[in-house]
Amino acid sequence: MASKRKNGEKKAAKNETENNAETENSTELAESEQPTEAAEAANVDAPAQLFKIQRVYIKDVSFESPLTPGVFTGNTQWQPAVSLHLNTESTALENDIYEVELTVTATVKLGEEVAYLTEIKQAGLFLVKGFEAERLGPMLGSFCPNILFPFAREEIATLVQKGGFPQLLLDPVNFDALYAQHLAVTKQNAPAPETEQ
Repeated sequence: MASKRKNGEKKAAKNETENNAETENSTELAESEQPTEAAEAANVDAPAQLFKIQRVYIKDVSFESPLTPGVFTGNTQWQPAVSLHLNTESTALENDIYEVELTVTATVKLGEEVAYLTEIKQAGLFLVKGFEAERLGPMLGSFCPNILFPFAREEIATLVQKGGFPQLLLDPVNFDALYAQHLAVTKQNAPAPETEQ
């Protein structure tokens, strides 16, 4: 009888231990599920960020060569001075679509004379959705022009060759630095806030 009682006590203790283990496991599961539910709730509140290139196109292009044909027939050495001018503009359209326009103007001089001048307005339509205002500015002022620049560079190289000149390969441009510089100038030129006298 004593041994049966001991076996019964052992089984009861074992069952109690298993029940405790199950309770701990279910508590751990409940705790581990809570952060997931919180994360899902946070994701529902935060707008989904979306960026897509809709279209890339040329709005305007020009090539002028005022020195031809003299530049080809004269004994002038080809040692050009190249100056590059960049400008970007962005326009908000409907349904989170923005048009970003990159204007690239390359002027090539021989001495004081302009050998050729080429300008391209390379534009693109971009879907930019769910970005807060402080991130939207750099997206439109730096990231999108970075996408457009290789298209403009290729078109300029082709135009220059068709104009009879050696291919003009434009160096990469740091649009992040240019955008930061633009912000600094804008901040510097901003009118000082009025103070009460």
